[in-house]
Amino acid sequence: MTAQTDTPDSVTTVYKVTGMSCGHCEGSVSAELSEIPGVRSVKAVAASGEVTVVSEAPLDDEAVRAAVDEAGYELAGKA
Repeated sequence: MTAQTDTPDSVTTVYKVTGMSCGHCEGSVSAELSEIPGVRSVKAVAASGEVTVVSEAPLDDEAVRAAVDEAGYELAGKA
């Protein structure tokens, strides 16, 4: 499975996040990641621990890690 998919105008990256267990968790992670410049959309799924981010360009891994940490969860890497 590819963790990152590029199209002419966007990049889709799937991250693994540990600690999410409910809709509130999904919302917290999505809200923090949405604050990163260039992020177009975020979909977090607590059941799988996967967070799909669509952005204008590849995101800095440390910016993603900091946003996930700020939400109170742990970035386990790319799916």
